Amino acid sequence: MLEIERKFLVTSETFKLEAINQTRIVQGFLNTHPERTVRVRIKGDQGFLTVKGVSNKAGTIRTEWEKTISVHDAEELLQLCEPGTIDKTRYEIKAGSHIFEVDEFLGENEGLIIAEIELKSENEPFQKPHWLGKEVTGDLKYYNSQLSLNPFKNWK
Repeated sequence: MLEIERKFLVTSETFKLEAINQTRIVQGFLNTHPERTVRVRIKGDQGFLTVKGVSNKAGTIRTEWEKTISVHDAEELLQLCEPGTIDKTRYEIKAGSHIFEVDEFLGENEGLIIAEIELKSENEPFQKPHWLGKEVTGDLKYYNSQLSLNPFKNWK
């Protein structure tokens, strides 16, 4: 399956007032190679194993394969992951006909807030909420796999 998404920094926390859902996510990486990442995630009461391929030059499109697994299996796999766990709260915000997923990072990445939107095509138009900031699509340092290796707290 192809994933087409764009990422943006978030300029304020007012998005929380518009959230239709929020979920805690804990995830680790069995492999953080930029050409193929293997992620283990616990999202709410579900576990997932996800493999993502290399992005196109713009950073908007890449192959993604995902399977639901038990939380128990995800917890066991998290023990095998590379150092650097991602801990975040994901907020879902409806904007026009799209849903933005806004991740407020905790722990080593506290202070970083990133919004993502999945699209049907690279050039699909979408409504931009007032809290949407600079686009960071394709900037590897904002990929969760890279945040696990070089957390936001180390950027300053």
